[in-house]
Amino acid sequence: MSESPGVLEFPCEFPIKIFAASKSDILAPARAIVERHVGQLDDHRVTTRASKAARYVAIKFTVTAKSQDQLDAIYRELTAHEDVVMAL
Repeated sequence: MSESPGVLEFPCEFPIKIFAASKSDILAPARAIVERHVGQLDDHRVTTRASKAARYVAIKFTVTAKSQDQLDAIYRELTAHEDVVMAL
């Protein structure tokens, strides 16, 4: 049986990106959500960037994903947070 193209092989390094309004204080709660599922992240695995007009902030967490279920749980919890506009 062959795997479909685009299917992840676990474990793998995986970027999780979220977007929120700049005025929100989303970094700490979002990091806590991600770390609840993957364990403590080193600071270099968390990056932030403001949008051009500084209305939004993008946060990227680079995690070692162990399964699709783990990633799904992270995305469900992040997108349920009221300050998260989008998660990719």
